[in-house]
Amino acid sequence: MTTTSNVKTHDQTGNWSEQKTQLKAKFPILKDADLHYENGKKEEMMTKLEKKLGKSKTELTEILSKMH
Repeated sequence: MTTTSNVKTHDQTGNWSEQKTQLKAKFPILKDADLHYENGKKEEMMTKLEKKLGKSKTELTEILSKMH
């Protein structure tokens, strides 16, 4: 599987798990349900995050790219 927009696919759940933890620490408004990743539904999840955080797609992508 490939990586898209820094949200890791199922093969790389360890990295996404780390990013989820960092996102929840940075944005306490986020809950586990907001960060639930399903194969084929990444864009849907990202759109929900953008709306909940009041961030653009570019801003959210930049935030994620800085998290390792």
